[in-house]
Amino acid sequence: MALENYIRDIQGFPKEGILFKDITPLLLDSKARLECLEILVSTLKDKKIDKVIGVESRGFFFGILLAQELSVGFIPVRKPNKLPFATLSASYDLEYGSDTLEIHCDAIQKGERILIHDDVLATGGTAKAVCELVERLGGIIVQCNFIMELTLLNGRAKIAGNEIFTAITF
Repeated sequence: MALENYIRDIQGFPKEGILFKDITPLLLDSKARLECLEILVSTLKDKKIDKVIGVESRGFFFGILLAQELSVGFIPVRKPNKLPFATLSASYDLEYGSDTLEIHCDAIQKGERILIHDDVLATGGTAKAVCELVERLGGIIVQCNFIMELTLLNGRAKIAGNEIFTAITF
């Protein structure tokens, strides 16, 4: 199954000059969704993982599925003021601005092995911020895991030194 056929291009979203890769068609198709999950899990079979991070908001879809498949806890990393408990934050630059992400201060115990999942690796700013949060809490990053990678934007450079897996590359 060619998963890239389930990714829709949206020109000019969220602002002019951006080509947005929409995963909604993938989410709508149960066979494509299952195939994507199997591909994402395929590189994790022999890795010890304690928790999965899903990055707001599209990282939640497969992040929670990965946590369920691996029988481990799930950690939501969210935009500011969305988490109800004490948080740690990290700011980052996007291809169209800047933003901040937060994690609960008690989400990761020192030495826990963490899988980071998001829908897309683009410029790498979001992934780098999440890696910083994991490391500041004493977690060990097992893998940065994405549905797709936009290779032209070279996001890998920002998270170099971490194992990276993407199911689809554009």
